[in-house]
Amino acid sequence: MSFSDQEILETLRMVELETLDVRTTTLGINLLDCADPDLESACEKVYTKILHHGKDLVRTAESIASDYGVPIVNKRIAVTPISLIAGPSGADSLVPLAKAMDAAAEEVGVDFIGGFTAYVHKGFTRADEALFRSIPEALAATKRVCSSVSLGTTKAGINMDAVVQFTDIVLDTAERTKADGGLGCAKLVCFMNPVEDNPFVAGAHIGIGEPETVINVGVSGPGVVRSAIERLGPDADLLAVYEVIKRTAFKITRVGELVGREAARRLGTTFGIVDVSLAPTPAQGDSISDILELIGVDRTGAPGTTVALAMLTDAVKKGGAMASSSVGGLSGAFIPVSEDMGMIAAVRDEALSLAKLEAMSAVCSVGLDMIAVPGDTPAATITGIIADELAIGMVNTKTTAVRMIPVPGKGPGETVEWGGLLGTAIVQDPGRFSCSLLHARGGRVPAPLQSYKN
Repeated sequence: MSFSDQEILETLRMVELETLDVRTTTLGINLLDCADPDLESACEKVYTKILHHGKDLVRTAESIASDYGVPIVNKRIAVTPISLIAGPSGADSLVPLAKAMDAAAEEVGVDFIGGFTAYVHKGFTRADEALFRSIPEALAATKRVCSSVSLGTTKAGINMDAVVQFTDIVLDTAERTKADGGLGCAKLVCFMNPVEDNPFVAGAHIGIGEPETVINVGVSGPGVVRSAIERLGPDADLLAVYEVIKRTAFKITRVGELVGREAARRLGTTFGIVDVSLAPTPAQGDSISDILELIGVDRTGAPGTTVALAMLTDAVKKGGAMASSSVGGLSGAFIPVSEDMGMIAAVRDEALSLAKLEAMSAVCSVGLDMIAVPGDTPAATITGIIADELAIGMVNTKTTAVRMIPVPGKGPGETVEWGGLLGTAIVQDPGRFSCSLLHARGGRVPAPLQSYKN
């Protein structure tokens, strides 16, 4: 891949003035050959294989960042869903596997490791049940391990029994990590239509269709897009705004693919995908909310927010697709509320509500992400919020997710500080009405008519 002098100068400006970065280089490692009837042996194999393949990831990413002058913020590992590895052992607790993952991640120096994962959208295996039971303890006992579960797909519908169980897991995890404001839940997410090559945590894992090892890259650039729209000015019409976002996404993606291919070459592995997602940070100016307000809404959450987000997401996808034939992952615009200074302000100003966030999730990359709710929120209410979000993804044949944090001891309007990339959350009011009967019914929501596409 070659770059013109103009492209190089533009990239330098985006890095130095507009907070462009590669948000993550994520090394995927297939662990299927680590399965063993003896759980201790399986743990040893998992630890050894992660060390073998991951030992040079951080050094390589840092050398690329130095050589090309592009910050690489996070270095992560994603592994095969652990429930698939645990099956032969018949173990009731998979916490030892989580600890093996965590120890290996610490040894190689990565920020997070994803893949404490199960796919249960049509039912549970014994290993899936063991993983579900193990999640709260595993997340409380580890620093770097992230957990994700698939609760539904457009082809299968929604496993409501699994949703109810996941609700209990969320509440248990929040309680076990209450000293940190329920922080364990920030490493826990549920999915509708999960993808096999997602480089972003908490949902990062490697599906069974992926190679032995693979490098997937997540790029980001809300600050770059914001600056481009600012330069365009307020007199431009929406088509002009759309075009400048698309061209900017093209440039961002080119940088991401360069980094991904070079990382794969230096590590002797396969380049997988570049995830073209505008992922915000708590840094000033690195906000999706700022972009939506520049497009034309007074405050994120006001009327017009959903259409502005739809336009932004589509322009990012189209620009990325033109820049690379290897776009994958989630790709679009993320709206993690606690990680975006503009969205935090919108919640504080009562412009952005939980209901509006749900509407916005119908047109963006993921779903309800980093949402804080009161620690005493009833289980039935959490089940309903999760199921509603999954339904949006099911009917629209898109990936949606929920990463919700019930904050022990906090009520609506109160603030919790998690620091770093996780930012600050204002606890949102889920309302006083719930869905106790729906929660109690269990069962499954059948696949919609859209699933019959063969």
